Parts: sequence; C-alpha cells; structure tokens
Amino acid sequence: MEAAAYGVTSERISPQARQVVERLQDAGYTAHLVGGCVRDLVLGREPKDFDVVTEARPEEIRQIFRNARLIGRRFRLAHVHFGREIIEVATYRAAPADDQEGDHGNVFGTAEEDAFRRDFTVNALYYDPSEGVIRDYVDGLKDLADGWLRVIGDPEERFREDPVRMLRAVRFAAKLGLRLTAEGRALVPQLGPLLRQVAPARLFEEVLKLFQAGNAVATHDVLWEHGLFAVLFPEVAEALGGAPDDESLLAAALANSDRRIAEGKPVTPAFLFAALLWEPVREQAIHAVAEHTPSAEAWQNAAEQVLREQLKVILIPKRFSVPMREIWSLQSRFERRSGRQAFRFLESKRFRAAYDFLGLRTTAGELAPDLFDWWTRFQEASAGEQKTMVEGLHERGEKRPRRRRRRRASGA
Repeated sequence: MEAAAYGVTSERISPQARQVVERLQDAGYTAHLVGGCVRDLVLGREPKDFDVVTEARPEEIRQIFRNARLIGRRFRLAHVHFGREIIEVATYRAAPADDQEGDHGNVFGTAEEDAFRRDFTVNALYYDPSEGVIRDYVDGLKDLADGWLRVIGDPEERFREDPVRMLRAVRFAAKLGLRLTAEGRALVPQLGPLLRQVAPARLFEEVLKLFQAGNAVATHDVLWEHGLFAVLFPEVAEALGGAPDDESLLAAALANSDRRIAEGKPVTPAFLFAALLWEPVREQAIHAVAEHTPSAEAWQNAAEQVLREQLKVILIPKRFSVPMREIWSLQSRFERRSGRQAFRFLESKRFRAAYDFLGLRTTAGELAPDLFDWWTRFQEASAGEQKTMVEGLHERGEKRPRRRRRRRASGA
C-alpha cells in the first residue's frame, strides 16, 4: 500500500532510522521500520522512537554497523547508537516448529511470519521508506481506521502465553483511543487473575509504563473497565468500594501526572505509588484511631499493612517505597508550625513532595484549604514575613513546642 496515502513520508522519519534501513538494504538485506513508529505515523503522531526489522542476522547487523551492540539472550537484537539516539534492529522471527525443543528465541523467518508473531494488528505494520510502501499482513490499517485493538491469533492463547499482553492491551487502548474487540473484552476480565502469576518485579515495570506515559487518567479508566485495577491493586479497589472515584486523591493525582508529563516535568514512582496506595492507608489509619490507637502508631501500622499486601502483587523497590512512606508520614508535620518547626520542615529534602501530596489531599476534599494555603504563602514569603506568619499562629492560639529541660550532671 502506498504510504503517502496515509500521510507517511520519509521526511517524517528520523534520519538515523532512515540511514539504518538504507545501509541494510545496500548490503543486500530487506529491512523495514516496524511497529509503534509506523502505527503512530499513520495516526499523524510523532513517534517516540524508531524500530527496524530485517532479514539480516544479529552478527551480520553488527558487521554492517560498527556502532552496533548486540543485546538479549533469549532473542538477540542490535542497538545501533547515534549519540543519544538508539535504533533497535531485530531479525524477522518465525513461529517455532511444533517438534522443535529448547529455546525458541532465535527462530528466524520472513517479514510475513514476523507479523504473525506480534501481539496486535496495529503494531504489525511494516514501512519501507525507500519504496514508499506499507506492508500490512494482518489488516492493521483497517483496524486503525475502524478504532479496533485486535489480538493477532487466538486471543485466549496469546493472553495465557503471556498475561502481560492484557496490560499492553490496556496501555494501547488508553493511548490510542482504541477499543478491544468483543472477544478481547470478554476474555480480559476472565483471564485477568493470571497476572498474579507474573513476577511482581515485572509488574512494577509494567505499571510504570501504564501510568507514566501521559494518559494516566484514561489508563485508570480502562483498567477499571476491564476488571484489571482490582487485580493489580486489590486493597485500593476495596477501599474505593469496588468502583473508581473521580473525586478521590488518586483521580486528582493521575490528572496532575498527565499535566506534568505534558509540560515535560517528571513524575517519580515514589509519588505515583504514594497516591495509588493512599486510600487504604488512610481508611485503615482512621479506623484504628477511632478504635483508640494512638495516631502515629495507627498511621505507621496502616502503611506497613497496605505495603506488605501490595508487595505480594507488585514489587516496589525500596528506593521508591521508602520515600513513598516518608511522603505519608510527613503529612502530620504540616500541622506543627510553631517556633522553629516550620522553618526546619521547609529545609527537609522531602518537603516539596510532601507539600504536593498535601495539595492533592486538599483538592480531594480531605482537608480544608487553609493549611495548604498557609504553606504556599510561607514558601513564597520573605524571612521577615515568615517570622510574622509563625508569630501570628501563636497569637491565634497554636501552642509553641515545649522545650526539654536539660538534666544536670550528677555531682554538679
């Protein structure tokens, strides 16, 4: 099919990607741009990266490109480096023979065989910029035009083969505004529990892909629609009453995340998971306080319990779970502003993340806006104004912190 008919021209392709394809073809091999980059070009989007697929074997690719590095063990592929840009080059794969045993990673084939090994039809488009044609072996162009996300092959078999494909389906549906076919919609809620068999460390990486791509709100809705949110976050789903809450802190956090990514700002995993898990922590802590457990103990126990249960499904590395818990524990410090407490808190390395989280709590209606507004003004005030603000708290009745008396040394 003529690529120009779909608005796809070589000028819209990274010069480095075009160079990789041309050099492979000059060496006598077929080569195409493939997958998400072609899909995005057809949709009029700017691809984040460009992947190439070829009949050349990994060792042959490395001989052609001195700047190539082979990676992977199960299926070898090449990364061709152009400064910061990396073009991934893979060899066409084929399905292994029924009687073939052992590692099926390096089973090479043709472009058409490679297409049928891919997950969704919209990701199995092959573009040859030198000829200006798109090769479509699985009706991916039609599915894009009709708004369908269709699994290649038998959906149940493909989902059972790798349950993470269900999360990829959610990610593409949310990102591209597509809908799973009727068969896919019926199967995902049924097979969703298979995700519990996936390594928790792998699910952590997949969740980051889901919520850090700039369409977290849509992704959240699609996860709920297909019954997967409760599989990934069972205690959160229970705390929310088994249905999404558009006015919850989580909803506010995801909307804020999308805005930050659109503005080119980072969203840290620690902050993301602090928002994702907040509702059950808050619910359990409030319940424990009502049962006369001391506040600090109640919040600490709730955080430990929720995190312990969540780690059974998704492994949150300590480099993120520790600051996540600090964001939670620091919420109580916003109430303590007398004397030097406000000044010391402002200098804390976690202050900004905790403050942003306080803002989400305020947006969600958990707190009156007075406290958040005070801290907003305090940060922007001069040293003299800050002193006046703290003294004003004392005049309105907020207690000063009690100084500890020093014990005299024995014999003094």
